[in-house]
Amino acid sequence: MSNQENLNRRQFLWSAGSKTLGIAGVAGALTYYLINSGNNSGTSEPMAVTKDENFEITKTEAEWKTVLSPEQFYVLRKHGTERARTSPLDKTYEPGTYICAGCELPLFTSETKFDSGTGWPSFYKPIEGAVATTVDRSLFMTRTEVHCHRCGGHLGHVFEDGPAPTGLRYCMNGVAMKFIPA
Repeated sequence: MSNQENLNRRQFLWSAGSKTLGIAGVAGALTYYLINSGNNSGTSEPMAVTKDENFEITKTEAEWKTVLSPEQFYVLRKHGTERARTSPLDKTYEPGTYICAGCELPLFTSETKFDSGTGWPSFYKPIEGAVATTVDRSLFMTRTEVHCHRCGGHLGHVFEDGPAPTGLRYCMNGVAMKFIPA
């Protein structure tokens, strides 16, 4: 199956499922519950949180709350997910750079952005050295989490169904980034 066929299939299934079964609402509620209950792993163990002391920029939770909006804090520091199709960055295609909303590190360029149809800003390649990844076992599945290399903020996930030349889809939360026009 080609990458485009895979994207079309995913778009159809997500659209059909969310309209007929309310999957988007259920997934959002489950994510909210798991994160706010302190368990985001599908087990009785607490969610593994990226430790701030491993990053160039570190702040206490209280300090992060003073520089981030509640939505940014939820996504960047609590590994949350914004609702699909709510970010204006999803349909932003002007030349420019997408930077971390937490520390302003340049993460992606507009040249690598594409319309995945998922409702979140998607890129096929980050700026060299800008992001790091960890294993995310939340919601009873294994995914690859993407976070800012400098502050550790949660950005989204990367999947292997993107376009050429990398075949990757970095599916990012728009609230976790800011756009700087060229």
